[in-house]
Amino acid sequence: MKKALSILVLFVSFSIFSQQDSIITVEINASNLTEALNQIEKQTDYSFFYKKKWLDNNAITINEKFEKTTIAEILKFVFKDTNINFYLSKNQIILTENSVIYDKVATNFIGREEITTTVIKPILIQETQKSNTNTDNNYNDLIVVGKESVTKQKVTYEISGFIMNPKNGNPVADANIRIQNKIITTTNDKGFYKLMLPYGKHAIEIEAPGHKKTNLTIVAYGNGTKNFNLSEAITELNEVVIEGASDKNVKSTTSGVTSINMEDVKSVPMVLGERDILKVATTLPGIKSTGEGAAGVNVRGGKEDQNLFLLDNATIYNPSHFFGFFSSINPYVIKNAEIYKGSIPAEFGGRLSSVFDIKSKNGNSEKISGEGGIGPVTSNLTVSIPVVKGKSSVLLGGRATYSDWILKQIDNPEIKNSKASFYDLILKYNHQISKKTSLESTIYYSNDLFNLTSDSTYTYSNRIITLNGKHNFNEKNKAEFGITNSEYKFGIDFEKNNQKSFNFGFKVNETKLIYKGLYNYSNRHKFTYGVNSTLYNISPGTLTPTDKNSLLTYQSIQKEKGLESALFISDNITLNKKLSINLGLRYTNFMALGPSTQREYGANAPINEENVINEITHKNNETIKTYNGLEYRIALRQLLTETISVKLSYDTNYQYLHKLSTNTTQSPTDTWKLADLNIKPSFGQQVAFGVYKNFNGQPYEISLETYYKKSSNILDYKVGAELILNEHIETEVLQGEGKSYGIELLLKKTSGRLNGWIGYSYSKSLIKLDSQFNEEVVNNGNYFPTNFDKPHDLSVILNYKFTKRYSLSTNFIYQTGRPITYPIGSYEFGGNQYTLYSDRNEFRVPDYYRLDIGFNIEGNHKIKKLAHSYWNISIYNVLGRNNPYSIYFVTEEGKVKAYQTSIFSIPVPTITYNFKF
Repeated sequence: MKKALSILVLFVSFSIFSQQDSIITVEINASNLTEALNQIEKQTDYSFFYKKKWLDNNAITINEKFEKTTIAEILKFVFKDTNINFYLSKNQIILTENSVIYDKVATNFIGREEITTTVIKPILIQETQKSNTNTDNNYNDLIVVGKESVTKQKVTYEISGFIMNPKNGNPVADANIRIQNKIITTTNDKGFYKLMLPYGKHAIEIEAPGHKKTNLTIVAYGNGTKNFNLSEAITELNEVVIEGASDKNVKSTTSGVTSINMEDVKSVPMVLGERDILKVATTLPGIKSTGEGAAGVNVRGGKEDQNLFLLDNATIYNPSHFFGFFSSINPYVIKNAEIYKGSIPAEFGGRLSSVFDIKSKNGNSEKISGEGGIGPVTSNLTVSIPVVKGKSSVLLGGRATYSDWILKQIDNPEIKNSKASFYDLILKYNHQISKKTSLESTIYYSNDLFNLTSDSTYTYSNRIITLNGKHNFNEKNKAEFGITNSEYKFGIDFEKNNQKSFNFGFKVNETKLIYKGLYNYSNRHKFTYGVNSTLYNISPGTLTPTDKNSLLTYQSIQKEKGLESALFISDNITLNKKLSINLGLRYTNFMALGPSTQREYGANAPINEENVINEITHKNNETIKTYNGLEYRIALRQLLTETISVKLSYDTNYQYLHKLSTNTTQSPTDTWKLADLNIKPSFGQQVAFGVYKNFNGQPYEISLETYYKKSSNILDYKVGAELILNEHIETEVLQGEGKSYGIELLLKKTSGRLNGWIGYSYSKSLIKLDSQFNEEVVNNGNYFPTNFDKPHDLSVILNYKFTKRYSLSTNFIYQTGRPITYPIGSYEFGGNQYTLYSDRNEFRVPDYYRLDIGFNIEGNHKIKKLAHSYWNISIYNVLGRNNPYSIYFVTEEGKVKAYQTSIFSIPVPTITYNFKF
């Protein structure tokens, strides 16, 4: 039996061998492979089995006569420049694409290292005219590149090609090609890639922003090209809930930080229907304003000038339009804002209370898009235009007011007959130079003009220019750098009497250099370090007569110059999974520079005109006085559970720039003063403690924070002080001590039909002006409330979605009335009668409360629309509350009478239409 079987195997093998080695003559004149194989079949007894698409992928022309040769030699010639292999079985020829069919085990197979390869089973399909089968062979996810050879010549092969979007044919840039979760290569801006792969089979993952992730298998048999398609990732327009930072409030190390996204702002009802990031900020605990018509904000008991407002790293000195009713920054160009009222990062300095770090949007580098709004007082439009597709774009934004009708609604005869207008413009260019480097440049300008009386016109403006860049050196090292210039100025044009007509102007200009490095040393240590320097130039005031017969004379206050520089470093240390600490140091140096003439006063005497002992003249850029100090920024976070944390922080800050004002609130005519020989910089320190809680699986957040602040050299003014056009302002001001403390509660629901927040704070803000000299003492040297002290502050912001298109928003505000000084009697002296006033800020105006309601209507969510619209119908001050703006006193018939003025004493309805394209 064994002998017979051996003879049979030998016979079969001999038969196959004989067929393969048969000597034949064939003549081929073909323009493609299919035609060539058909001619071979007609001239011989051989039949071919293959898939037609394999041959279609190999265009070739053959004009050759083969005499007395074997079929194997003929096929080697025919397929030499293709990826087709063949296998002979008697008179049947089986073709394969790329792969080799093995009919015996290699002699060295036993004991050698395993080689990852793919064995392709032969598919016996004879193509005919009737059978144009393109049947899936179950290898859709399998890509074979190159032509397998029985003897490999290389260890690795080069595979290249393009990755495209099949919908529009555009290349897909920055697509990552990964093997075993490691990025092997990335496509360039034309979608081209190139990678080196070892011989054999590899699992590949391709992923690009905005596209579906693709997984496939590549078998590398040789060098070759392969193009891929990546489809766009299309998301149905259902409710989208973004929870990327849902646990940030619990797990971040810093406390007292609030993030505001402009999309969260549009549903909050505001005065005149205008989106306003600053007004939303004042609904959060610890951030207050002194009332309607008040510019600026007060953060944790600090003055208005103790807040640093930044737009793309440049300082905005007056963040308000229209007496504080609107933010001076177009809301449609704002991307987000980070508000630091505690745990201020070491990179920021120069202010005691807070930092409002506002970032503008980048333009759309893919297509033209825009957004705008039409309201009863303002209209605005923002347009984004690609410059280099996929790399750079320009963002243009503008906003303007076109009506004074709102002033006519104010219950104050002087304001009712006044006029006001404003506009702001922004131009931003952003460019992605490479994958590692990007540049942004912003130009911003805002202007306000108003006249409260018929003879005086007031103007003020902000202007900034910025150039900011980012560069990634590697995965651990990154850098941010920039240069900015900011300018704020205001002017008064008085024309009542030609002989007394004048123009008055004030200007502050600063130029700032910034460098910040980020170094991720390890998972436990993340460093931030850098340097910044700011050059201040202030023109305190110039009065110019406008009539040649004027009774006035030209007057100009000497200019001020100062240089503030700082070095900073911080380390965010993760001690373990629950405990982290951020340690920061900032060394600041300030030099008051000439040219200037400074007075010296007697050491044991008050600072007044009678105690001048010397005057010192300093040349240009000569140092007048140097101040420096080390600022500490320490924050600690302890996780009690995954959803509860406690935080403790301690901050110190120096401020070298002071705002001079005798108004209760920030005014456009406020001037700024640098520290010098006689005016010291302010210094503040704050300690804060907080508890933060999220609810697992629920969109609720709750936080409770308490703080205590102490400050020194806070600038205030003497009774009857003259701050405008005063050559020696130090004789009119006082520097005292401040303290504030409070507790803040915030409850938020971040998603769902009903969402919003409730914020409450109880706080005190006090100041003490004491001295050994009576003229520098206020309220007997005791602590008394500041102008912005409002102990109770409650805000309730609620939004309810009826459907995806219709929603209702409500806004309720309650605040304790601000302090005020009242006349409490009169007295006679030297035959004249005088009014006797109470201690400063001893009394309070009535409490403030207001309810607003807004109804929001969104357009339908069809994808193919020219523009998507959004309507807001709101009523400001629904209850018609006559909230006091100010109380003033007049003497009539020997009696002192008090009068109260209000901004809005009636409900104010508005309709605003917003659109996006």
